[in-house]
Formats: sequence, structure tokens, C-alpha cells
Amino acid sequence: MLVLIAAHAAVAALLPALAPRAGRAVWWVAALVPLATLVWAAALTPGVLDGDTPVEHFGWAPSLGLEVVLRLDALSLLMTVIVSGVGAAVLFYGARYTSEGHGRESALLLAFAGVMLGLVTADNLLVLYVFWELTTVVSFLLIAGRGRTREHRQAAQQALVVTTGGGLAMLLGFVMLGETAGTYRISELVADPPDGGYVPAALVLVLVGVFTKSAQFPLHGWLPAAMVAPTTVSAYLHAAAMVKAGVYLTARLAPGFADTEPWRPLVLTVGLLSLVLGAWRALWESDLKRVLAYGTISELGLLIALFGYGTRNSALAGEVMLLAHATFKASLFLITGLVEHHTGTREIGRLSGLGRRRPVLLALAALAAASMAGLPPLVGYLGHEAYFDAFWNAARQGPGAGEEWVLAALVAGSTLTVAYAVRYLWGAFASRPGAEPTPQEDPGDRAPGMAVPIAALVTATVALGVWYPGTETLTEPYADRLPSPQKPYHLALWHGLSPALGLSAAALAAGLLLYRLRPALAALRERAPRAPDAQKGYRRTEQGLDRAALGFTRRTQVGSLPVYLTVLLTTVLVVPGTALLLRDTPFTAPPLWASAVQVPLGVVVLTAAVTLARVRRRLSAALLAGAVGYGVAGLFLVQGAPDLALTQLLVETLTLVIIVLVLRGLPAHLGPRRARPRTRRLRLALSAAAGTLVALLAVAASAARRDPAVSAYYTEHVKEAGAHNVVNAIIVDFRAMDTLGEIAVLLVAAIGVGALILLPAGAREAAGAPVRSRPPAADRYPDTARWGVPQDRWLPEAENMPAHDRLIMLEVVTRLLFPSILVLSVYLLYSGHLRPGGGFAGGLVAGQAFTLRYLVGGRIDVAFAGRVDPRVIAGAGLALAATAGLAPIAFGGEPLATALPSVTLPVFGHLELSTSVVFDTGVYLLVVGVCLKLLAAMGPAQAPVEEAPRPSGGEPGGESGGESGGAGQSVPSDAPGSRGR
Repeated sequence: MLVLIAAHAAVAALLPALAPRAGRAVWWVAALVPLATLVWAAALTPGVLDGDTPVEHFGWAPSLGLEVVLRLDALSLLMTVIVSGVGAAVLFYGARYTSEGHGRESALLLAFAGVMLGLVTADNLLVLYVFWELTTVVSFLLIAGRGRTREHRQAAQQALVVTTGGGLAMLLGFVMLGETAGTYRISELVADPPDGGYVPAALVLVLVGVFTKSAQFPLHGWLPAAMVAPTTVSAYLHAAAMVKAGVYLTARLAPGFADTEPWRPLVLTVGLLSLVLGAWRALWESDLKRVLAYGTISELGLLIALFGYGTRNSALAGEVMLLAHATFKASLFLITGLVEHHTGTREIGRLSGLGRRRPVLLALAALAAASMAGLPPLVGYLGHEAYFDAFWNAARQGPGAGEEWVLAALVAGSTLTVAYAVRYLWGAFASRPGAEPTPQEDPGDRAPGMAVPIAALVTATVALGVWYPGTETLTEPYADRLPSPQKPYHLALWHGLSPALGLSAAALAAGLLLYRLRPALAALRERAPRAPDAQKGYRRTEQGLDRAALGFTRRTQVGSLPVYLTVLLTTVLVVPGTALLLRDTPFTAPPLWASAVQVPLGVVVLTAAVTLARVRRRLSAALLAGAVGYGVAGLFLVQGAPDLALTQLLVETLTLVIIVLVLRGLPAHLGPRRARPRTRRLRLALSAAAGTLVALLAVAASAARRDPAVSAYYTEHVKEAGAHNVVNAIIVDFRAMDTLGEIAVLLVAAIGVGALILLPAGAREAAGAPVRSRPPAADRYPDTARWGVPQDRWLPEAENMPAHDRLIMLEVVTRLLFPSILVLSVYLLYSGHLRPGGGFAGGLVAGQAFTLRYLVGGRIDVAFAGRVDPRVIAGAGLALAATAGLAPIAFGGEPLATALPSVTLPVFGHLELSTSVVFDTGVYLLVVGVCLKLLAAMGPAQAPVEEAPRPSGGEPGGESGGESGGAGQSVPSDAPGSRGR
């Protein structure tokens, strides 16, 4: 399972690179992955249905209960078949349907298939939540497309906001359930469900997430709005995959919590309300995709009610309807795309006569719509019969949850479903009296290829109905896990003259009559009061939140850093300080120093900190802050932590350089002291109190240790990783997952910082303001102006620097030191397992080398012969680290394991293979890329704006004649002193 999820991600990452050469063929490549998953699921089906449940897991932090667990049981198998089967059909369809953006669209759809596979196989609540939110992110990208229209952007934003809000509520419910039960394993929760305490509130929160993801009333508005997305997206996400996530979670938890209040009343109320109202809205829509969208809301409500009711027969009906809905609704969405492909429209009022000219397409649509309406011998009929029988019997001898009303709602919903199924079929393909046939656009050679996956889905609809024993074999194992108050129901096309058959026939006849009476109902509907519109409600809520946020921000974000710091420090004093006072915390006086060397280092740190609070020049403050950091690095070194000291030294140096570069665009002084003496005394007292509190917390934390230190474990097992440096072994071996997450966060943060730094320059250019551009140095400052200007080409990036900024000694020294520092960085990288160093330290040293070149030459992009993009280097580092972490899986090990099987080669002899060096190399590359990205962003962001030349003795508005720097001439922006270097 984990390999298949990784395969989805890996192939999806490669598709955009393949698209320029392969074109539409990338869709075929993408379709092979879910097709292979379907074959894999088919191979495991006999064992899973017999009770075998394959489980894969690896621990991230087992002591904290953080582990990735994947489990394939009967319900997961059913969802895997749906996700992979429909996903393969949609991707095959996309090869003919999509006209541009093949790489992006196919990659996102394939990634979504992989995320859904992870969601339906996850056996840990937190892992399920991660995949749950990933579906939200990928669906946002698919709905928005390339963001070309405002409608696409708004629909994507609405789907993101609504489903993410529900997901956060669900996460809180998961935490409450997990903490109450003492486990986050879903299988254990369902087998031994907790009761009392927070469980009812937790279930309500979980169901909020279910209702938002499955677009239930009144949180349904995002689904019809999402119909602006391409047909492939609608068919997969909004018919077969994403919206089924809420249904799946309901089915997953129902065996354990269906009898816990308020589960059953809540799912029945919301589900049946959505069933009826969604079908009613579908009956009046004129866009074919919106008809199907509201029909999807209706059928999702039906599925939630069936699974949430929590009995054996209702769950069996829910599974059959789950299969039916995935096949007929996905095929109808794809048929809608083909209709639009033929005619250029989806509006029912503009369509006429398409059925006569496209009889094959009409036949496919008729079969899919018939399954939706519940006609035999299709799988939809099996589902209708099953839920009518289940609730007919439940109404007579059920647990008393209002089953009579449930049965009435099911009949009403089925009646409306028949009506809008006829409306869809008639509106898309019928010949309208007095209307000209809709003109057809040239379909080219793509229409037959688009019809093949539709035919496959419709064939599945027919086969699942005709071969009902196989359908029951696939669905019965999950249903048998639930209680069966009534006689177990079995699927069949003919049960004789039964109440369920009568209800099905009545719903069919009433639906046909309702459609026939639709014109009369339309007049009545126009005069009747309208129910609140969900879309308008969302917009008003959004506008209200914007106004509230604006008012709150106006009163809290006053633009004063001292005010912000005062609030933060006060919060620190009140919250942790109160907790410290209320607890009986032992305080043990620590020794003043362990080594005499710590005394002068401590004096340096304290002196620099006190002086920093009194200086008024920005450069002095930056240097003093650096002195504090260097002093702390010295304390680390004296304390016996050379790795930490080295990292602190390198980070402090790089940070100091970046701060100085930023200061180029700021005034030299910090500004006047405007605070009143009373305010200054208050801030001084607050700062002293915060410092004292932090010191007391450090002492209390040191004295409160109860368990033995974990350092003993690491020192005992460090040799198993082939290392002598414990710190590096922890980073790349024992806690490699943490490191992988941290470098990913570092990359994202660097990209964001780079974008923010570059924003002012882009804004100036967009506004038409003059942007600083440096003319060649020779044009403005002759080489003879200074004796130290280099005459030879020492650094290529320094050639465009102004002559007054160039020194031959600096360029020669930089050229000599640059390769030496890079060699040192590589040495630190590969010696990190044995002595101080490692990928992070080596990357920082390499970053110092490029920083030196930037300070001398002003550019770092030409330091590479091939002008490599820093983002490519950083991304390659992250990919290399992740690949090294997954490599042990190929050898039967666990992800992020260090040791691999040893090999014996003819020439090299016995070799012990390890992934830690490769992993550390990825860290090295990422850190180098981040440093280069920040340096590349510094130049254009901090370059001052070109000043207009001032007239002096020449023509008005022009420059003076001389450029020797004499009195009376204008000073260009590149003149000495303008850079603040």
C-alpha cells in the first residue's frame, strides 16, 4: 500500500516534465498507476473477503503514538476499487478531453488518486486527517485550474474554506476520541468504542467534517460552485472520490458509534434533508453539470443516512448504492463533457436533437440514468430494493429512531431522483418541438476515444446488477460486521411481489408523473417563498468575517513593534508565570560556572546585550547582536557541544550578513526615543521580569526531570548506525523523519521569504517607478580613478560592479578562498558521522562561500558555470533526502532505516551500504539552495531606486559635464556612500 501511494506521488511528479515531449500520452502513463492499483486490489480480493487484513505500519515517534498504519479490509477494498477503477477511466478520458495543460492536470488527478488511496487505507485517525486535508489542497488546485477567471478562483477558495473548516472541527473530534479511548487506531476504536465523557461532542465534531466534505445541507454550496472545473475533475472528485470521503468515514465509524447519541439522529436528519432538497434543486437546474451536482448532493445524503443508520441491511444497501453511484454518476459527468464537446454548450434550453445524431451516446446515457433512477437489471435497482426493504422492516420493528419518516423521505427522494434523471436525459438528447437541432462542432478524432471509458463505466453498471452474486460477495463482509435486527437481506433481481418492489414501482411512477407536471409546478414554485440560498449565505458570511477581521485588525495592529512586544511578553508572564507559581516546583541552585572560560564568555554576552539596548545605530545593533550569538557559540563549545557551537557560529555569521544587507535600504539610525520616561520604565521592568521568568523556567525544567535522560540510549546505540558523532546520528538516523520535515519547512519558508523580499521591486516596476539599474563601471568611473581597480578577470560577477566598489585584493582573496571553503564544506558533510560536521553544517559553510562572492561581486548566479537555479538545488536536495528515506523499502526494510543489506563486489570486496550519507547529502544541497535563494533575492530587493540626476551647471534637468567627482556635479546613485556597504 505504501509503495502504491509513493508510486502515485512519484509518477505525478514526473508527468509535468514528460508533458512537453509526450503531449497527451502523459494521461495514458498516469492511468497505468491506478490501473495497476486496481489489479493489485483484485489479486488481494479473495483473501480480504475471507477475513485477511494486510497491515503496513512504521513508527515515526512510537512513544508519542505517532505511527503511519495502513490497513486493507473489506470496506477499504471496496473504496480502493472505486477510487482506482473510476480514476483510471477518468484519466483515459482526459487524454482525449483535455486540450492544454496535460502535465499539470494529469499529475494533479493522479496525485489525488494516490491521496484517496492513502485516506481509505489509513488505520490511524491522524494519518487519515493528513490525507483528508491533502484531498482538500489538491482539489483546490484542480478546481482553480490556472486561475484564469475569477469564477474559478472563487469556487476553489469556497471549496477550500468550507472543507478545511470542517476538517479542523473533525481534527478536534479525532483528538477527543483518541485521548478518551487511549488509542488512535481506527480498527481498535471501532472494536472497543469509548463511551461517555467527550465522546458525544467528539462525534458531533467528526460529523461536521463529514457533512462539509460530502456537501450536505446547509454546507453544500461549494459543490455546485465547483462545477466550473473541467469535466474530468467533476467526474472524479465530485462523483467518485473526494465527496465519498465523508461517506467512507461514516461507514468506517458506524459499527462502533451508531448507537451512541447523537450519531443516528444527526446523520439521518442531515442525510435525508440533503436527499430530498438536493434532488428537488436538481429538478430545476438548466445546466447539465449542475443537475448532476445537486443530484450528487442528494445521493450523498442517501449514502450517509444508509451507512449512518448502522444496521447490517442498511449498510449492505449503502455499499451497493456506493458502487452504483460511482459508476452511473461518473459516467454521466463524462457524458456531459462529451455533449459539450459535440455542441459547445451544457444548457438544456440550447440542446435539441442530439440523440438522433449520437445514438450510441444516447444509449450509454440512458443506461446510466436508468441505474440512477433504479431500473432493473442495473446495480442502482439492487440498491433501491435493498434500502426500501431495510427500512420497510425497520419501520415495523426498528429501534424507534423515526423509521417511518425515514422510509417516507426515501420514497420522496427516489421519486425526485427519477424526475431529474428524466430531465437530464430528455434535456440533453431529446428533439424539442419547434426547435432547430443544436449545431455540432467538429469533434475531430477525439470523440471515440472519449466514449471508451464511458462505455467501461456503464458496462460496470450493468454487470454489477446482472451479476448480483458477485456484487453481494464484494459487499457482504463489511455489512456482516453490523448488528442485524431483522432477517439478513440478500441481493437478487427478483424477490417476488414484495413491499420493496411496490415502493420502487411507486417511486418510478410518481417520478415520471412529477416530471410531466413540472411546468405546473414551476408556476407554483415561482409564487412560493424561496428558501435561503446557500451561495448567498456563504458570500454574506464571508463579507461579515472580512469586516470583522478588518475592524479587529484596525484596533490591534497599531504598527508599533514595542506594543507588540509588550503584549507578547505580558502573555508570557501571565500564562507560564501563573502556572509556575501555582505548581510546587523545586528549584535547585545551579553552579555559577563549570569552567573558568565561561566567565569571560558570559561577560561578553551580557555586555553586548546591555550595550545593544542603548545604541542608536542600526549597524552597531546588528554587530552587537552578532556578538551575543558568537558568545553563546563559545559557551556551547566550552560545554562540550562542538556540533551545536559550529552550527550556531555559521548561522550567526550568515544571519549577520543578511541583516547587514537588509540595512542597506534602511536609515542609519534607529530613530528618536519617543517613549515617555514612565513608559520606558514599564518596558524595562517588563523585560527584566520576562528574562527572570525564562531563567526560572530553565532551572525548574532542569530540576523537574524524572525519567532518565535519552542521551544514554543514543550513546549506547550510536555504533549500530556506524557513527561516532552522536549529534549527527540523531539527525540523520534516529530522528530522520523529524529532519525530513524540518528541511521541507525550511524550503517552504525560504521560498516565501524570497517572494516577499522580491515583492517591492516588482511593485515598483509594475507602478512604473524607476528601478535601480547599474550602468557599466567603465562608462561612469574610469579605471584610472582608483589604483586598486582590477585590470584582469578575477571574478566574472564583479565585472559589472562600479569601479569604486571593486578592490583587487578582495577579488583575488575571494577567488582563492572560494574553492577552499567549498572543499571544507564537503569535508564537513562527509565527516559528520565521525566528528563535528554534517549536511547542515556543510551546507552553511558552502553558503558562507557564496555569501563571500556575493559581497565582492554583487551576484551569485554566475558563480555556477551553468547558472543553476537555487530552487532546483534546494528541491533536488529535498527529493534526494526523501528518496534515501524510501530506499530501504525496496530491500524489505522500514522507511528511513539506515542500514541496507551488505553486498560483496568482485573488486571492492565486502561493502556495508547505508542511506545516511545520501540523506545528509540531500540536507547539504537543500541548505545550499536556500542560502543561494536568499542571496539572489537580496540584490534586487535592496537596491535603492535610481535618483533623477540633479542639474548643476549644465542644461536644466541634465547632468553636469564632468564625472571626476568635483564640486558642483551630481552624485549618481552608484557613487560611494550610496550603497551603504
